[in-house]
Amino acid sequence: MNSEDIFLIVIQFSAFAFSIILHEVAHGYTAYRMGDPTAAYSNRLTLNPLAHVDLVGTIIVPLVLYSFHQPVIGWAKPVPINPYYFRNLKRGVMATAIAGPATNFTLAVVAGVVSRLFPPASIVCQFLVFLAGANVLLGVFNLIPIPPLDGSRILYGLLPRGVDDKYMKIEPIGIFIVYGLLATNVLTYTVFPLCGIIIGLLVGHRYF
Repeated sequence: MNSEDIFLIVIQFSAFAFSIILHEVAHGYTAYRMGDPTAAYSNRLTLNPLAHVDLVGTIIVPLVLYSFHQPVIGWAKPVPINPYYFRNLKRGVMATAIAGPATNFTLAVVAGVVSRLFPPASIVCQFLVFLAGANVLLGVFNLIPIPPLDGSRILYGLLPRGVDDKYMKIEPIGIFIVYGLLATNVLTYTVFPLCGIIIGLLVGHRYF
């Protein structure tokens, strides 16, 4: 591996880490605006990466996926939220959940549009293309309606009483379902191609 490859990995990892940190801060800030001070009291409304890094989700999983030439996804340490502070529980849960993917999609659009202003071979363009790609992947991946992903919180807010609580009871095994979807390549043939189309539309060419 030469110095150029190492430099590319560094800027890609930096873009990825920045994206997932903003994702989590968006959750915490929205919860704060909805009446929950938990994230603020825990000093998690900060862009300091040390406050958000999760050994497995931020480092190990992305590096493993990158090593096997798979689209890179991951997660930061979840921002602590106490939904019982919300003035309207379901509305607060939904708004907080939506904030993360919404932030990712906003970053993706901005990065994709700005990337078109630079030559494709430039370092700036490569960084912006990866930033757009990472945020589309994070946004779409987190909208999958399997607890603990954000899509499950959004669906929870839409389900009728009784059904919502039963649905969220699968959360203890939800992460294993997500791992299973990754291990069996289900996401490789469904979610990831969709992300590739979206990214291509943003940056003007196919991303993967």
